[in-house]
Amino acid sequence: MIFKLLHTLFPLRIVSLPGRVLRRIYSGWVRYEFRSCGRHCFFGRFLALQGAKYVDIADHVTMGRGLVLEVFDRYGEQRFTPGVTIGNYVNIGDYSHLTCINGITIGDNVRMGRKIFITDNAHGASERALLDTRPNIRPLASKGPVVIEENVWIGEMACIMPGVTIGRGAIIGANAVVTHDVPPYTLVAGNPARVIKQIE
Repeated sequence: MIFKLLHTLFPLRIVSLPGRVLRRIYSGWVRYEFRSCGRHCFFGRFLALQGAKYVDIADHVTMGRGLVLEVFDRYGEQRFTPGVTIGNYVNIGDYSHLTCINGITIGDNVRMGRKIFITDNAHGASERALLDTRPNIRPLASKGPVVIEENVWIGEMACIMPGVTIGRGAIIGANAVVTHDVPPYTLVAGNPARVIKQIE
């Protein structure tokens, strides 16, 4: 009865107001970490943010809370020239993870569910000589940049692997592991992801 009365006096939109205000303050502060950041961008609190000086963000971008965004220009003795570009009206869900040593490009109007993993690199190439070395000290290797074209929808917990291009208007099913290019206007799903249908 007490909680019902309190809820009537202080509905959720009122109780949530301080959190929304704090998010706006945090977004206004963290935007200056990036190489460039457009208008009306909102960020949840990052779990990890590294190499933001190599990240360009356009307008109306939203990133959820708990995001890990790691852009490496060096790893041990290795040196890289990375770059991350995020287009207009992109939404990246909570607890997602982006890691880059080469390039990640996300086109306009891309929407992602929660816990998305996008990487252009791995700890070591698939070489027998490296497998007797601890994974965390193997050299980073990239098979190529990741490109996600405009109007792509990526379902929850999908993984986008190095060297992949996802064509315009594609849909990536939840839990898909994308290891090869995805043609425009197709639905892919599974591990590894395969084309389920062409969207006419």
